[in-house]
Amino acid sequence: MQESRSRYSMVAIILHWAIALGIVLMIPLGWWMSDAVTDPAQAGRVFKAYQLHKSIGLTILVLSVLRLAWRLTHRFPPLPLAMPGWEKAAARASHILLYTIILIMPLTGWIYVSAGWNAAMNMPFPVPTFWFGLFQWPHLPGLADAAPATRASVAGTAIAVHSALAWGAVILVAVHAAAAIKHHLIDADDVLTRMVPLLRARKRS
Repeated sequence: MQESRSRYSMVAIILHWAIALGIVLMIPLGWWMSDAVTDPAQAGRVFKAYQLHKSIGLTILVLSVLRLAWRLTHRFPPLPLAMPGWEKAAARASHILLYTIILIMPLTGWIYVSAGWNAAMNMPFPVPTFWFGLFQWPHLPGLADAAPATRASVAGTAIAVHSALAWGAVILVAVHAAAAIKHHLIDADDVLTRMVPLLRARKRS
């Protein structure tokens, strides 16, 4: 069944907002962990926070794959005809960047924990991943058995990319939200309403 040309399908809307909520939760949690990880007094809380962070991140990865697959196999509403060409190009570019980030950021996190190496302390740190405490999520094969120098290198690169993408996510999400609000309040088009159930487009004055 094809999507409506005026609004995203409910599946697309649910996936969109579930991923958005996950990102909003992940950013402050990640910042707190990066500061608390070197504090011995916070060890217990940090372990629980890391498990939660990994659980949400892996959930975002799965939902992002589903969201991308849905978008590639279903029609979606076109951009408003009145949008300038440069704005349409910017919208498409920002969507591509967002999809790239929400796929690669959790993947680099998965690579990092799979290496079993603490990049901040430069020491082995093999910790299992428990998805919301329900079951153990498998690590990527081969990394934990690699030489220490390889594990350190992989972990260092993965966490560096992960951190950079986190900042990229903050910037892109802020721009994305600001653009959607601008379309709703200033342009009075249906860009925001097609992704927000029950929200109606504003009438032009």
